[in-house]
Amino acid sequence: MPQHKSAIKRMRQNKKRRAHNRTRRSKMRTVIKKVQAETDKNLAEKYLKEAISLIDRLSTKRIIHPNTAARKKAQLTKHVNNL
Repeated sequence: MPQHKSAIKRMRQNKKRRAHNRTRRSKMRTVIKKVQAETDKNLAEKYLKEAISLIDRLSTKRIIHPNTAARKKAQLTKHVNNL
């Protein structure tokens, strides 16, 4: 356990941030699954737009790595284009 006051505060902050980031990462995974499960191209394109927007936001805030974001967007776009 941390001894210094600043280390205790840092631990509290990290716990909050970790929980916040986990929920956002989970939402991203859910949206990705929604796009991949869709068979109708029009609906898939709508979900793709939502997914790309969310992935970009998470990438900008460094919740996911920018290269991971690019890879996921490319995979999803490829999937929708093949429908």
